[in-house]
Amino acid sequence: LTLSLSSRSVNNFLMTGPKAYLIYSSSVAAGAQSGIEECKFQFAWDRWNCPERALQLSSHGGLRSANRETAFVHAISSAGVMYTLTRNCSLGDFDNCGCDDSRNGQLGGQGWLWGGCSDNVGFGEAISKQFVDALETGQDARAAMNLHNNEAGRKAVKGTMKRTCKCHGVSGSCTTQTCWLQLPEFREVGTYLKERYHKALKVDLLQGAGNSAASRGAIAETFSSISKKELVHLEDSPDYCLENKTLGLLGTEGRECLKRGKALSKWEKRSCRRLCGDCGLAVEERRAEMVSSCNCKFHWCCAVRCEQCRKRVTKYFCVRKEKRERSGGGGGGASRKLKRKL
Repeated sequence: LTLSLSSRSVNNFLMTGPKAYLIYSSSVAAGAQSGIEECKFQFAWDRWNCPERALQLSSHGGLRSANRETAFVHAISSAGVMYTLTRNCSLGDFDNCGCDDSRNGQLGGQGWLWGGCSDNVGFGEAISKQFVDALETGQDARAAMNLHNNEAGRKAVKGTMKRTCKCHGVSGSCTTQTCWLQLPEFREVGTYLKERYHKALKVDLLQGAGNSAASRGAIAETFSSISKKELVHLEDSPDYCLENKTLGLLGTEGRECLKRGKALSKWEKRSCRRLCGDCGLAVEERRAEMVSSCNCKFHWCCAVRCEQCRKRVTKYFCVRKEKRERSGGGGGGASRKLKRKL
């Protein structure tokens, strides 16, 4: 099994997971891939843009740092695996699971009862935990951090579930309703976790974290006191404006940014300032010609024929100021801190 991105990470899931769970391997792989794609979408216009090097989930592999970006990668990957397993369960891909009807018939609230076919998040949660958490074999602070963020990803899936209801009554009246829980679009999970990323909690273990029983106990106590919904990290993020070959960071020079467009969010519209200006770089405007299909028509029978339309577009890139003159930062928000002395 190989994927175009982070195939080693996916294979880590599959090789580490219990042999009895091999029937879920394709769903785990697809879930890991969806997490990767969502990470790249959420950070497309950030200084750190979820580079391929970041997608190694083993704490002893590519993700050597323990910063907020590492926290997000663990959370979104864990969420992707749980989400896909849950969805595929509901689609009938596995013989040993189906709808979650454990609450059917119970009163859910005023005027409605649980019923229908709820997506079985309990199943997805249990199986994904077996695969993803199995990557963490240590008992140090970094392993505890990764496990905490894995759980935060699973909590994000459960916390974004949508209640769907059906009315019952004479002549279309809604005398009572039966309701069930459905998975949201995975984009909602990614957006939720991106918000958590900006509020990630930094845990300062002031005297280091050894492997003694006392240290392990203190680490466990520290992390158990933090809400499972929070993303946590141990280290500050490096300056992503700058290239750092040791850390595998490319910097923001040469990155494309966005300036105009009705469909752009405020975050996207500010990307040139964030990627270029705030990193000491200039914005260079480049014009290019794009060719795309247009004026497509259906011809009987049975073909679609299109014209080729050319369009001039303007793109913006970050360049060094001296380069622009000749041709005529770190990670997301400030950390909240939790200090515990070990």
